[in-house]
Amino acid sequence: MPKFKLTLTVFITLIISACTGLPDKAQVVDGFNIERYLGTWYEIARLDHPFERGLDNIKATYSTNPDGSIRVLNQGYNQEEEEWSEAEGKAYFVDDPEHGHLKVSFFGPFYSTYAILELDADYRYAMISGPNTDYLWLLSREISMPEEIKTAYLEKAKELGFDITALIYPSHTLTE
Repeated sequence: MPKFKLTLTVFITLIISACTGLPDKAQVVDGFNIERYLGTWYEIARLDHPFERGLDNIKATYSTNPDGSIRVLNQGYNQEEEEWSEAEGKAYFVDDPEHGHLKVSFFGPFYSTYAILELDADYRYAMISGPNTDYLWLLSREISMPEEIKTAYLEKAKELGFDITALIYPSHTLTE
C-alpha cells in the first residue's frame, strides 16, 4: 500500500504542477503590481478553447476578494444564443506577488496557469498564457490595441512557439 500512496502522491503533484507551469522558454514579468492590474481588460485575440468558443465582446474584470485572492469575472456575448455568458473564478499568486505568475480556478479545486508574459509600463496592454502554448490571450484596457504593440506581442508569441496563425480576434460591438 505505501507504494500506491507514493505513486498517487507523485501523480497528483505532477498534474497540479503541470497546470501551473509555464510554456517552454516563457518567463513572466517581474516587478508586477496587482493593484495596477486590477480593473477591466478586453480580449483582443485568443487561441481557441472550449470555454470561450462562440463568444465575442469578451472582457475580464479583476478585483480583490476579502481573503486576499483575486476575483476574476469573465464575460462574453454568444451571438448564436443571443445571450451574455459569464464565469467567475479566483486567482492566487504561484510564488512572489512581484512575479506575474498566478493560478486561476473557475472549477473548485482545479487551477491553471495565468502567466503574464508581456505587460507595458502603463498597464494598458498584456499578453497572457496558460501552462503551455495551447492558451494565449492578448488583452487591452480598451477594445482595441495599437498595431505596433500587437505586432510586437505576436512576434514574441511566435518565438515562444504559439501558433499565431490560429488566433481568433473577437469583435467588440455590444455593451451589456
